[in-house]
Amino acid sequence: MRIGIFDPYLDTMSGGEKYMLSIAESLSLKHDVSVFWDLHSEEVIRNLAKKRFDFEFNQISFKDNIFSKEVSFFERFLISRQFDYIFVLSDGSIPVIACPLVLHFQSPLPWVGAHDLKSKIKLSLIHKFICNSEFTKRSIDKTFGIQSDVIYPPIDLENFSEGKKKNIILNVGRFGIKENGSSYKKQDVLADIFSRMVKNGLKNWELVFVMSVSQQNKDFVDSFIKKYEKYPMTFLLNESNTKVKEMYSSAKIYWHASGFDEDIKKHPDRAEHFGMSTVEAMASAAVPVVFGAGGQVEIVENSVSGYLWKTEEELIARTLELIEDDKMRNSFSENAKKRAKIFSKEVFSKEIIKILS
Repeated sequence: MRIGIFDPYLDTMSGGEKYMLSIAESLSLKHDVSVFWDLHSEEVIRNLAKKRFDFEFNQISFKDNIFSKEVSFFERFLISRQFDYIFVLSDGSIPVIACPLVLHFQSPLPWVGAHDLKSKIKLSLIHKFICNSEFTKRSIDKTFGIQSDVIYPPIDLENFSEGKKKNIILNVGRFGIKENGSSYKKQDVLADIFSRMVKNGLKNWELVFVMSVSQQNKDFVDSFIKKYEKYPMTFLLNESNTKVKEMYSSAKIYWHASGFDEDIKKHPDRAEHFGMSTVEAMASAAVPVVFGAGGQVEIVENSVSGYLWKTEEELIARTLELIEDDKMRNSFSENAKKRAKIFSKEVFSKEIIKILS
């Protein structure tokens, strides 16, 4: 079969892009798979995927982007007839094409209006809707009036392993700035909490941030780093996948704070939609201490494979428990590695292949 893949954010190479490229990789083993993109940027995309995910486009070709605004509806419709299925990551829009369309939602989209007659007709033409978590599904189903299926993102478990552990608390994520100057992934909150822990007597521990940073946010990040230069914090920017895995392997504890101090009922998109970095940390035997909302609650078994926290005081208390009790931390670490296995690449591939049957 001929399969098409389109992700409007492919040049950002974040979690959604890994999801879509994993679909392409899974299906390319038995099918002819193409990625729709600007062919002039093909080499850039290949290099980005290699650096960020160690992803090679083996047996996957690039095709002119039929979803570009410069391509007419009729041209898109005619070209799409050449495919058996097309998978699209939705930015809120609902494409209309001539072959079965699988629409993927990576995050809640509460601002989208999709209950008018035109939208309902478009939605009725979709072959299948898939989401990355039950959390995303609940919001998407309500927004669009649909019934979607959950296929959890794939984690390359064989690429993550436990190394020689150091007294490191790790956080991995994209650094984006909200209108009020705070970061979407709450790195500023975590840095502030850790600095207070150090002031209150924490010694011989380091907080490491691994952040993907765009050029437009570079000045803000530089000032953010300078603010905490007197504390045992390390900031690694736009590192290779190899370096990221090295940090996972070395860390004893993993922190995550997306969704903290947000009205998640009103803004579900501000919580962590799934939490791929949390699973990667768990697969590397780092114990997660993550904010208890969004997709994180589907990953971490509270007080078994890690901790879910709601307040700053709780984050500090749970972290200190793990720091002071090696036996408990090691037990949680083993449970975290076991838990990570349910999010394997093999499970993901089987679920994606089922869609074609």
